[in-house]
Amino acid sequence: MTSLSLRIAWSALRRTPKQVHYGDHTHQVSDVHLPSGRGPHPVAVVLHGGYWQAPYSKLLMRPLCVDLAARGYAAINVEYRRLGRDGGGWPQTFDDVAAAIDLLADGEVQGLDLDRMTLIGHSAGGQLALWAAGRPDLPVGAPGAIPRVNAGRVLALAPVSDLVRAGRVAVHLMGGTPDEVPERWAQADPIRRLPLDLPVALVHGTKDPTVDVQRSRAYAAAAAAAGSPVTLIETEGDHRALIDPTTASWDAAARWLGKG
Repeated sequence: MTSLSLRIAWSALRRTPKQVHYGDHTHQVSDVHLPSGRGPHPVAVVLHGGYWQAPYSKLLMRPLCVDLAARGYAAINVEYRRLGRDGGGWPQTFDDVAAAIDLLADGEVQGLDLDRMTLIGHSAGGQLALWAAGRPDLPVGAPGAIPRVNAGRVLALAPVSDLVRAGRVAVHLMGGTPDEVPERWAQADPIRRLPLDLPVALVHGTKDPTVDVQRSRAYAAAAAAAGSPVTLIETEGDHRALIDPTTASWDAAARWLGKG
């Protein structure tokens, strides 16, 4: 970003975003960061990481959402129930993400172009973004099935793309092992949901100690073999660099975003 756009973005960071509640729970809420002008604006639904656990929250993604608004996107920063005190896990976390996205169809937030919607997720939020992208193909009765709003593409930042490799936390999220609840894993594990019929970009730092870049390489290879439109972008940053709008890692992700 230029110095002028950075000043605009950080000025916007001091403004309180509009809050939209999609349920009765304290954490069933999204922050809406709107760009200047009446729109309609392209939409970025943003899903934070933190291994699906409290106390990690949407505040992690606020600087990125401010940057997205400065780039002309209506950024919807979604909070959801997480593992621990929130009562998250299967199916609550997935129900929340689906409900937050579907609420956009009600028109409570004006100036949105829902035909130009991108799902952006970081780390565990990347898993949720990839899951949400495949909602149209979920079986009837599954959490998130029959979506009211469909994304046009996915930007997955250092995503947890293989739930099995996420270990015990993923078992906690799913409420059992793949052998104990195989239908849940079949619906939620991104690498098992291939192919997706929309463009996916994976952006991953080669110095990421939290989610190894090999995970994205494996997902990209599997997606390409399945016929999914996929792009893998590797950067030199670490795990958090991808959600810092001042870094080259985020700039690489934003360049892909700007091509759509």
